[in-house]
Amino acid sequence: MNARERFHAMMHYLPRDRAPIMDFGFWAETLVIWQDQGYPAGADPDLFFGMDPQWAECGGIVGLWPEFPEIVIKDRGATEVVQQKDGAIVERGKFLGSIPRHLAHTLQDRATWAESYAPRLRAQDPLRFPGKATWAMLLEEWTRPDRDYPLFIRAGSLYGVARNWFGLERISEIIYDDRPLFEEIVATLADVSIAVLEKTLGDGVRPEAALMWEDMCYSGGPLLSPKLFRDILVPHYKRITATLRRYGVDIVIVDCDGKIDALVPLWLEAGVNTMFPIEVGKWGGDPVAFRARYGKELRLIGGVDKHILAAGRDAIDREIDRLAPLVEEGGYIPTPDHRVPPDVPLANYLYYLERAKSVWGRGLPNLLPTGRIEAALVAV
Repeated sequence: MNARERFHAMMHYLPRDRAPIMDFGFWAETLVIWQDQGYPAGADPDLFFGMDPQWAECGGIVGLWPEFPEIVIKDRGATEVVQQKDGAIVERGKFLGSIPRHLAHTLQDRATWAESYAPRLRAQDPLRFPGKATWAMLLEEWTRPDRDYPLFIRAGSLYGVARNWFGLERISEIIYDDRPLFEEIVATLADVSIAVLEKTLGDGVRPEAALMWEDMCYSGGPLLSPKLFRDILVPHYKRITATLRRYGVDIVIVDCDGKIDALVPLWLEAGVNTMFPIEVGKWGGDPVAFRARYGKELRLIGGVDKHILAAGRDAIDREIDRLAPLVEEGGYIPTPDHRVPPDVPLANYLYYLERAKSVWGRGLPNLLPTGRIEAALVAV
């Protein structure tokens, strides 16, 4: 069974040889710090750690186009003030920076929307796709009958990107002070996503899943009330998921951090049926609890507490064994619940992979190189 077949079987509760072995990725600083612990500089982590082929994306540009120029406005030593490609002005760390601190935003109101953002969100802009020769080459690869890896199509965002453009405080004000503007932005974002999906899927691409990104929750719950979510967002999610299903794409993944509990039933109502990364956090996000509540209608990716990876063998063993029945049931691919942070020793991560491949991967051979890495494993 190849990786494409395995992903499809897992997400549709079909027989499979084993679970896909995937991850969320790593802080860039993690891989740098791990070099002192045996990780080869410049190595491809997917190849080095023996992951299944993962997160290959297809489609056109579903966001701002053209993007804003990225400009370093001020160098503050350990940090720098930057205009990002989405127009936000942020202060970000040069090393171990994590989430940048937002300082200002180009998007403020209807006037700045019309001037700086709406022109970058033309649904039918042909420049959302590469030139004909490049597109033909990509289509040839994506539609290959013997393609052996899962393919994911970008399906956009209805709230998350707008929150970044406005900033959390301002978008919260806009929703109440100028709801028609917010509704126009959501409809425009959906229009762009649908146009890109129609072109890509209409040209014969049949991905295994669609990917959306929102990040619209925090430790206490959603940043937008469930009522407003249902009234404003759900109808446009339904437009997107109906387009996908018309072309046979029935796995729709939303990437949303934080406590998502209040929004899960609304996403399901809207046709978004897979939650990722099921961040554990202090609120205790748990894929086992989600499955118990929603049954097999809800698919899951993630849910392995990244902090456990720093805790050592016993904690890792308990988490892998706890999730094993859910992995066996299907509709669930376990991965760390966010990017692996630099406080996780390389040896711990290697032990996690060794156990994951043994339990979830049903004895998948460890493909890691010998030498210093195995010495690190012994030291855990």
